[in-house]
Amino acid sequence: MGKYALIFAAGMGRRMMPLTADKPKPMVEVFGKPMIGHILDHLQRAGIENIVVNAHYKADVLKNYLETRKDLNIKISYEDDILDTGGGIAYAKNMLPQDEAFFVINGDAYWDAAEDFVLPDLASTWHDDMDILLLLQDKCDVREGAGDYMFTQNQRIERCLDQNGDYMFTGIRIVHPRILNDLPIEKFSFLKCMDEAQHNGTLYGFKNKGLWHHLSTPQDIEALEQIKKQTKQQQNHG
Repeated sequence: MGKYALIFAAGMGRRMMPLTADKPKPMVEVFGKPMIGHILDHLQRAGIENIVVNAHYKADVLKNYLETRKDLNIKISYEDDILDTGGGIAYAKNMLPQDEAFFVINGDAYWDAAEDFVLPDLASTWHDDMDILLLLQDKCDVREGAGDYMFTQNQRIERCLDQNGDYMFTGIRIVHPRILNDLPIEKFSFLKCMDEAQHNGTLYGFKNKGLWHHLSTPQDIEALEQIKKQTKQQQNHG
């Protein structure tokens, strides 16, 4: 494992409207800080200092915020045309390490500051037989969780097309750069790479020991903030 990460932040966040009318989705605030700010904090505390962020929609808003993060070495991969997650990582390939694995994180992934063990736990699980390692969350722990994956054997996982699996993909993963060698620079989903790794027996999963929150709509953020408020009240009365 190296000291690099790629954060996907180019999407338009249509389901998060109206909060994304003037900003990209990763810039929507949760507990007073942009979602991407929480991710950067986790990466910094895990010792991951070299960050690539892809950008397209409202890129200037993202750029202005990232320039305030003097504690990290951040590069922006600007996309004139949105390339989705597969094309986005292919386009940013030259900014990423060529011979060691790195984190890839969706810009809307959220987990608590108290759960800084998430990235180190995932990294400690990585081994060179893997092409992709996904962080998975028990769908019972997720509001409106879908069963994206099931475990098969030896930590290998299989995508459940009927979404009837036991685990939801968190948008947090480790990727080996060898899978990027022949990727086209065109619009396509990184899910294609994950499916290919599954076919090759090199897609693995790791069960998250904490909680991850799926934030796709304003209602998701409201629900999370309400949960936190209730938890704090319970602690104060405990």
